[in-house]
Amino acid sequence: MNRPAAAAPGPGPLRFDGWIAGVGTTSGTRLVLGHWVGSPFGGFSDVMVERPDGHRLLLAPTPETARFVAQTYVFDEVRVVPVRVRVGEDGWSVDAGELLRLRFTVGRRGLTGLLLRAVPGTLAARPAWTAVTDPAARLLMGVRTRGSAVGDRREYYGARDLRPVTAATARFEGRDLGMLATIVPPVRFGFGSTPRRPSLVRVTTTVLAAREGAAR
Repeated sequence: MNRPAAAAPGPGPLRFDGWIAGVGTTSGTRLVLGHWVGSPFGGFSDVMVERPDGHRLLLAPTPETARFVAQTYVFDEVRVVPVRVRVGEDGWSVDAGELLRLRFTVGRRGLTGLLLRAVPGTLAARPAWTAVTDPAARLLMGVRTRGSAVGDRREYYGARDLRPVTAATARFEGRDLGMLATIVPPVRFGFGSTPRRPSLVRVTTTVLAAREGAAR
């Protein structure tokens, strides 16, 4: 297993602002893209891959981002490769070195997306707000917005928009992964999965050391 060496996280809350896309495929491989326009590492993207046999792989663009993500989630393998994302009005393309090609389109937001967009961004980004959203997220979508992460940390997901992924194509290590499918079984990188239905979520994620999370 190729895992980066551990390093202590910096003090204070660490915030990541961007999008998370969850995509299932008929081959059984599930993919989770994190596309961060603002973070302690600057802008970057990473991809989490879980194969049908349960093998969990992280693709991250630098040793620093790979190290941090691998300290926060659980993987069987970590690879440092360029991860490039191009965003169109309705379509996204993701290239992770020669390993992964992912293309997906998104549809119009539904009621949940409209409700999330109505919440002021400053409120949605607050960890305390997830005490309100977590019960509803568990009931309606089977996901969690707050919980314990690896490395003595806590995570809070402040969702700010939701749109469905309507179509996707993907190739991993040169193999076609099939058509778009639901994310079943749930991915197992951390305390929560993505929505069962393939989705693109606008989110502000806050990562805290356990003692800081307890103070909130």
